[in-house]
Amino acid sequence: MVESMILLLATNLVIILACMTLLWLVSLVIKDASIVDSFWGPGFVIVTWSTFAQTQGFLDRNILVSVLVTLWGMRLFLHIFTRNLGRGEDYRYIEMRQKHGSRFPLVSYFTIFLFQGILMLIIASSVQISQLSTLPDHWTWTDFIGAAVWLSGFYFEAVGDWQLRRFLADQGNRGKVMDRGLWALTRHPNYFGEAVMWWGVFIIAAPLQYGFVTIISPLLITFLLLRVSGVTLLEKGMMKKNPAYARYVETTSSFVPWFKERSGK
Repeated sequence: MVESMILLLATNLVIILACMTLLWLVSLVIKDASIVDSFWGPGFVIVTWSTFAQTQGFLDRNILVSVLVTLWGMRLFLHIFTRNLGRGEDYRYIEMRQKHGSRFPLVSYFTIFLFQGILMLIIASSVQISQLSTLPDHWTWTDFIGAAVWLSGFYFEAVGDWQLRRFLADQGNRGKVMDRGLWALTRHPNYFGEAVMWWGVFIIAAPLQYGFVTIISPLLITFLLLRVSGVTLLEKGMMKKNPAYARYVETTSSFVPWFKERSGK
């Protein structure tokens, strides 16, 4: 299985890096690196179905994993694409352009596009291993538990995004903090949901051959969402733009859903 795993990972690496290179070239033409954000979900879908085509694992499990990732990836693509449509390049990439000047195209290729492609491949390790393993060749209790965990995460991400979009679309909510629905339980239901989904896929892969190694998948995405591109980055900007957000921070869990706390202030 080791040789098959190496070949699978190498093939998927070539495919995803080719996709990221093509996406980078498009970003140079349209002068907008933000398109990489919309490709986050579809990138995993490509890796997933590439794996499906190359492997001979238990077919029902392979279909389950592929369908779950596809549902997540394409929903996320539609959400981000429609949200960013017509908004121009994200401020993060604008700041990078200003910082690197004429070197930005090359810098963006390695630090944004290729780096994101590598992250995809690592996070998708549980998807790849779960489809590569031929045993057990039947359903297991971890398949059902993993799928249930995934569904709970999908609910938090999809419903959380939908609730926030409706809130922002209401002109009467300008200047207010979204603290309703799932956002009353956690300040980031969408990020929490995404992390939970990858823990669900890991649960499916864990008991399979070499599956335990793929714990790097949920650990990495949870770390990124909490400390790098998710909670930390977003809240840094929110605290500056909206003083009322500080009150929300005092009373609402940052990540894991929980009941509101009372603040004496």
